[in-house]
Amino acid sequence: MEGNYYPLLKWILAAPLAGFLLNGLLGKKFLGEKAGGIAGSLAILVSFLFAALSFSDLLNLPPEHRLLRDTLFNWISAGTFTVDAAFRFDPLSAVMALIVTGVSFLIHVYSTGYMKADAGYNRYFAYLNLFVFFMLTLVLADNPLVMFVGWEGVGLCSYLLIGFWYEDPEKAAAGKKAFITNRVGDAGFLLGLMLLSALLAANNVVGLDFETLKASASLLTGYSFFGVGAATLICLLLFFGATGKSAQFPLYVWLPDAMAGPTPVSALIHAATMVTAGVYMLARLSFLYELAPRALEVVLLVGCFTAFFAAVIGLVQKDIKKVLAYSTVSQLGYMFMAAGAGAYAASVFHLATHAFFKALLFLGAGSVIHGMSGEQDLSKMGGLKKEMPFTFLLVAAGWLAIAGVPGLSGFYSKDLILEKVFEHGGRFVWAIGVLTAGLTAFYTTRLFVLAFLRTKRGHGHAHESPLSMTLPMAALALLAVGGGFFLKERLFIFLDPAFVAPEHTHEAARLMMISVAAGVAGIATAFFLTLPGPAAAMKAALPRAHALVFNKFYVDELYGLLIIKPLRYAADKVLFALVDAGLIDGLLVNGTAKASYSAGKALARVQGGRLDMYALVFALGVAAMLFWII
Repeated sequence: MEGNYYPLLKWILAAPLAGFLLNGLLGKKFLGEKAGGIAGSLAILVSFLFAALSFSDLLNLPPEHRLLRDTLFNWISAGTFTVDAAFRFDPLSAVMALIVTGVSFLIHVYSTGYMKADAGYNRYFAYLNLFVFFMLTLVLADNPLVMFVGWEGVGLCSYLLIGFWYEDPEKAAAGKKAFITNRVGDAGFLLGLMLLSALLAANNVVGLDFETLKASASLLTGYSFFGVGAATLICLLLFFGATGKSAQFPLYVWLPDAMAGPTPVSALIHAATMVTAGVYMLARLSFLYELAPRALEVVLLVGCFTAFFAAVIGLVQKDIKKVLAYSTVSQLGYMFMAAGAGAYAASVFHLATHAFFKALLFLGAGSVIHGMSGEQDLSKMGGLKKEMPFTFLLVAAGWLAIAGVPGLSGFYSKDLILEKVFEHGGRFVWAIGVLTAGLTAFYTTRLFVLAFLRTKRGHGHAHESPLSMTLPMAALALLAVGGGFFLKERLFIFLDPAFVAPEHTHEAARLMMISVAAGVAGIATAFFLTLPGPAAAMKAALPRAHALVFNKFYVDELYGLLIIKPLRYAADKVLFALVDAGLIDGLLVNGTAKASYSAGKALARVQGGRLDMYALVFALGVAAMLFWII
């Protein structure tokens, strides 16, 4: 296999794993609250430093040889089939590792203030460290089976963190919903992997590392199932897994409910870790998707629909975290639109900028909730500009970045995606993308105005958050403001040495002006409609439409009626009543017991205590044996 052996890679993962073990095993009893938070944060900082050192060594290699490998041991060996527990550090892995560890470190530091005095403080940091460990396993994996370990691991940790306050039934239910929904998508992902490995094994390809897969992918073109090419089917199955992890339609429903967890968890899941897994997977396996243009069309259309649909729902939500949750679903749709248009680098670019401004917005929302003693309802906020001035300025940076204001990070990545979609995805999809950009500017402006600028609404005095919370937000604000400009060319050259920066043609300038105009229109409309008079008039004029959107188009209720209720009925009436109670308990368990009891009772009747009867039975038995033998 190509690539330079590099033993430092394992330490990128070992640090958060050590943090998990420290807090998980020693816990509050031995470490104490303060030491547990410091240990958890330092573990991620060490991981970031090892990632930065590996990145530096990667840059010193010629562009065509930028691949570092670290093999721990042979994991699976069955005949000629073999899979190593191995990790890789190439440009794509490097970008992801730096984002995951960098943003996660800031969230860990923020959490030391936000979660202070919580009864589960050490358990929280143990889960948080484990989450980062599995996410790094996913992005550093050298083959799809190791990737799947990380893929399942982040699903487990999302369940633990979303349902962190499990004493509350609603929060526990949200954790279970995330876990089960992701299992549905993961089944598709696993089927895709099995089909991929089976077809390659049929062609005597026994290695599953990504370099071998890339070299052998063309072998899939000779197979089809029911008229569907094997490459297309595999890519669709893998993408179905991505719709679960990255919250795309139809498996997006878990993500808004994930707001039940602590707010830093929302920032971690929504910005730097779990939800980006599907986008990363598409970029990593882009060589497969290039063989399946039909699958790419599906990715493009699903991403387009999800981006628009989630943006519409976000327009009228009252919970400050729910607005940001649907914003995440929508922005992930943008990333899949870019991937579906074949612009994988643009997709990763938006992944990076989104990590900056969305982590900032979630931490800003957490600062507001902390300052208002747990209040999350936007209708009960207002006037926080004066009471929380630092949070106001920092959230303003995130708001302007996601709204696509020129010069800020969101502008560069969003504009590039729309340009690529216009070139390769068609004008209709591009138009929906532009409309979604306007809606994004609207709902984020509405959130900002209702929380900070509108007249104070009935809450007590809010207080500014401590430095442990505002300093990480300040670092993210710098990235949200300047990260896009810094990365807009460097990232593409690093990801693909053959990349040629697009020329700023008249057509590109025209497209940029249209997208900026959509953002400005969204901002202006939000300022107007958040005024008391226009807001009430709009709600009164369209009550049914408002109710439909506010209730998220009743998708959860529809799933409950069409899927959950029939499955529950089948479980109760068929599986339990017929199979469990009837067959297993009734026939096999209770039936066997009854048969044994009846047989024993019948045999007991011949045990009368008369020796002559015993001698007669004994003699008859001996006679029968002799007769059988003779």
